Amino acid sequence: MSQSFAGQNLKYLRKLRGLTQEEFAVKLNIKRSLLGAYEEERAEPRLDVLETISDWFKVSLDDLLRRDLSDVKGSYLAKRRQQKLIAENNLIHFVPVKAAAGYLAGYADEEFIDELNTFTLPMLGGGQYRAFEIVGDSMLPTPSGSVIVGQKLNNDLDDIKNNNAYIVVSRNEGIVYKRIVKNNRAKNKLTMVSDNPAFQPYFMNAEDIIELWQAQMVISKIAVHQRWDMGQLASMVNNLQEQVSTLKKRMN
Repeated sequence: MSQSFAGQNLKYLRKLRGLTQEEFAVKLNIKRSLLGAYEEERAEPRLDVLETISDWFKVSLDDLLRRDLSDVKGSYLAKRRQQKLIAENNLIHFVPVKAAAGYLAGYADEEFIDELNTFTLPMLGGGQYRAFEIVGDSMLPTPSGSVIVGQKLNNDLDDIKNNNAYIVVSRNEGIVYKRIVKNNRAKNKLTMVSDNPAFQPYFMNAEDIIELWQAQMVISKIAVHQRWDMGQLASMVNNLQEQVSTLKKRMN
């Protein structure tokens, strides 16, 4: 019987994507202990698990079972395969404004996501990233038309950091880019705060949130950056101080 490389290939592909055993097991819908048994070659991976990995990494089942995918010292084709795998697994899917409505319905549909344009940013670390185009002036000085690159966050409220900026995908508000402030008295309500003090904060129910992406990078055209004079800045600071005072009163 020929040697099976399935276990070591699973481990190699997991590390190639920068995932822990726990994270990879969740994606495969199996227990971490079972994934550990696969990687340590104490058990043979189930066919459905192999098929899922084959689809994700665009690797044939025959290669998963019969080839050492980590061996790139050989042919030119093997090296090209590794480069392709690395590129595919660092792709950032881009959600433009015109696709926002479709995203609310198709965010969990792999076929819909695959149809979105993609790009890569090599300076980002491990994790799942997505990019969203924003419109409007509520987050000035970040201008309308900017692209926010966010890292996927579990919908656990404990993971939210006060005053950090997030792309919030919700059932009632759609896709918004805001800073989030947690409410100590009503933990199921989150306060959405704009950087532009002309826009008033508002509450959002935690159960309405579908996805959270913590903002990591802002991509915008230099030509559209707005310049501020001292009068505008002073007005913004005063307005912001008033909003902070109001928020503190609500939270205490």
